[in-house]
Amino acid sequence: MTALAAKAPPRAALPRRSSRIALRLLGWAVTAVVIVSFWGLGLEWDKVAQLPGDLAHYGALMFSDPNWAMIPEALFQTWRSVSMAWVGALLGVVLSTVLGIPAAQGVGPIWLRLPLRWLFALIRAVPEVIIAIVILTVTGLTPFTGALALAIGGIGTHAKWTYETIEAVPAGTAEAVRAAGGSMVEVIRWGLWTVARPELTSLALYRFEINVRTSAILGLIGVGGIGDMLTTYTQHREWDTVGVLIIVVIAVTMAIDAVSGAVRRRIMEGARARGLERIS
Repeated sequence: MTALAAKAPPRAALPRRSSRIALRLLGWAVTAVVIVSFWGLGLEWDKVAQLPGDLAHYGALMFSDPNWAMIPEALFQTWRSVSMAWVGALLGVVLSTVLGIPAAQGVGPIWLRLPLRWLFALIRAVPEVIIAIVILTVTGLTPFTGALALAIGGIGTHAKWTYETIEAVPAGTAEAVRAAGGSMVEVIRWGLWTVARPELTSLALYRFEINVRTSAILGLIGVGGIGDMLTTYTQHREWDTVGVLIIVVIAVTMAIDAVSGAVRRRIMEGARARGLERIS
C-alpha cells in the first residue's frame, strides 16, 4: 500500500478564486469616472430634456423644403473633399507601406522596428484636425493642406495594419527565398508582398473610405470642401441649404462605401480562391 501511494500521481492544484474585492473596486472606479465626467460637462438637464424637440424643429427646417438649387455647388465641393481624401489616401498608403513593412517582425532589425512603431503610435495619438492646423501655418487654407493632414494622420494606423498583415503571412515562402540567398528586398518582394498584396490592397481602399468621412470634418477648419461649405451656411443659419448639403454628403458617402466595399470583397474572394487552388 505504501508503494502504491508513493507511485500515485500528485493531485492537480485547484485554481484560486478571483478576488471579488478587486472587481468591486474596479466597478466603483468606473462608476466614479462616469459620474465625474458628466459633472465636468456642466450639463443643463432641462436643455437635455428639450433636445428631442429641438432636433425635430431643426430637422424640419433643413429637410421640409431643401434648397435644391445648391446641388451643383454642393456636388462640386463634395468632389473637392473626395479628391482631398483620394490624394491623402494615395500618399498615406505609399508611405505606410514603405515604413510599415520594415517594422514587421522578422523583416527589419529591432533597432529599426522599435523606432518605427513608436513613430506610428505617436502619429495615432494626434488627430488629423490638429495635424491640419499645424500644416496650414505653412501651406495655408487650401485643400492640399487637408490632403497632407490625411496622409500624415493615416500613417499611424495604416502602417500598423501593414506590419500586422506582413507578420500574418506564412513563413514558408519567405524562408524559401532566404534559403535561396535572397536579400531582404527580394524576401519582401517575392516572399511577403505576393501573399500580402490582396489584403494590403483591401486595406488601402478602406483607408480611402475613412478619408472621405474625415475630409468633411477637416473642411470645418477652412481647408475647403463640403465641410467648409457646411460651416459657412450653418453659421448663417440657412437651414434649407444645410439640409441639401447633408443629403449630398450622405448620398455620396454611401455610394463610395458601397463601391469600395464591393471591390474589397472581390479582391479578398479572389485571393481566397487562389489560395484554395494552390492547396488543391
